[in-house]
Amino acid sequence: MRFPHRHLLGIEGLSPAQINTILDLADTYVDQNRSPNKKSDVLRGKTVVNLFFENSTRTRTSFELAAKRLGGDAINMSVDGSSVKKGETLLDTATTLNAMHLDVLVVRHPESGAVKLLADKVNCAVISGGDGAHEHPTQALLDALTIRRNKGRLDGLTVTICGDILHSRVARSNIQLLNIMGARVRVVAPPTLLPRAIGELSVEVHHDMATGLKDADIVMMLRLQLERMQGQFVPSGREYYRFFGLDYEKLAAAKPDALIMHPGPMNRGVEIDSLVADDIHRSVILQQVELGVAVRMACLDLLTQHGRNDPA
Repeated sequence: MRFPHRHLLGIEGLSPAQINTILDLADTYVDQNRSPNKKSDVLRGKTVVNLFFENSTRTRTSFELAAKRLGGDAINMSVDGSSVKKGETLLDTATTLNAMHLDVLVVRHPESGAVKLLADKVNCAVISGGDGAHEHPTQALLDALTIRRNKGRLDGLTVTICGDILHSRVARSNIQLLNIMGARVRVVAPPTLLPRAIGELSVEVHHDMATGLKDADIVMMLRLQLERMQGQFVPSGREYYRFFGLDYEKLAAAKPDALIMHPGPMNRGVEIDSLVADDIHRSVILQQVELGVAVRMACLDLLTQHGRNDPA
């Protein structure tokens, strides 16, 4: 499998064939991760650095695990203890990283565009672990793999994304990927939690869960990103849950076999009821976590193939 891009900074710009290349390879890594021997030497001699300017549990841990299962060296750089906290600029950081001869840099940053800035300055492959409210490509890819493995396809499905669309890079990447792959995408949120340019994203917009969830194949919930909010976007968590929190009463509008998804971390009792989140028959939230490792293994594999396969 060949991947023509040097970096993975977003879903924008990927073709259906390129998305399927990632998902098909990730499928093989799901099998590897479920086997007694989970390690290979695909990244032997390669160094992967996780540079996270925001806290993360799932994304950083899964990238670290992905690199190690491929036989690479994984290093987590703590920004709290780094020179960045001492006033070093992002470009100085890029120069420093270049001197270390990395192979892959995984970056999460609170500002949209910061990952692209680093990618333009470093001499290695860069994967976005999320930048501001811009994109989170590997989350969308693992969500797509989860849907495809459970439903057999992406095209023709109705996917409803509910919650804080305004501040969600997960929503933006998922909307782009699902549209590329031929799904029908809806968003459900109060007007205060929708971006002004929502009409440009090729989605159906709903402000009511009953209409937004009607006959949906997939229900994807998002958390309220309070850390990104400046001002009052919802009256209260209790009021938000009353109208937009997913419980069985609201879920009844979706198809009986609709999958329940959430990128995590979950705010139980705010955007989703615990009984729904833990429904063993319909919730695939833990499966998303599992498949996230396989997707990140595929991304690391594909972005380092150029150097491995080219003749000396």
